[in-house]
Amino acid sequence: MTELYLLRHAHAGDRSTYDGLDATRPLSEKGERQSNRLGTFLASVGFVPDAIISSPKVRAYRTAELVALHLGLPVGIDPRLGEALEPEDLDAILTEAGDPARPVLVGHDPDFSELAALLSGGSHLPMRKGAMLRIDIDRPLRAGVGTLRWLLPPDLL
Repeated sequence: MTELYLLRHAHAGDRSTYDGLDATRPLSEKGERQSNRLGTFLASVGFVPDAIISSPKVRAYRTAELVALHLGLPVGIDPRLGEALEPEDLDAILTEAGDPARPVLVGHDPDFSELAALLSGGSHLPMRKGAMLRIDIDRPLRAGVGTLRWLLPPDLL
């Protein structure tokens, strides 16, 4: 059984007001605070993932970096987390990462909301910026066989 954690990047401001490439859009001050609060919370409850793997896009990587700092873990990068994912893609990412039992994957929407709904058999599972969820699922990953254990919205922290 894999405890799969999906973390949507924290607040990055309004895309339409950023002049650079989408991949280089940074976190806003609010996003920095969200990421630090989440990292502090996870450390305070003794959360210890096996791996933290992020999209290479700046806002996702910075979210992962700040959370990982509180947990004392390094952050890996996988470019596939910056794109739409199918269960097979995600399974390949986990295999290449050494088959972690408690991975935290940091990425984007609508990709993560759609993936979470697909894996858990739901029709709609929206993830707000800075939200983290846990799905328990056996591998190989398949649609509809995971169990959503919790969804932590950023407002709760």
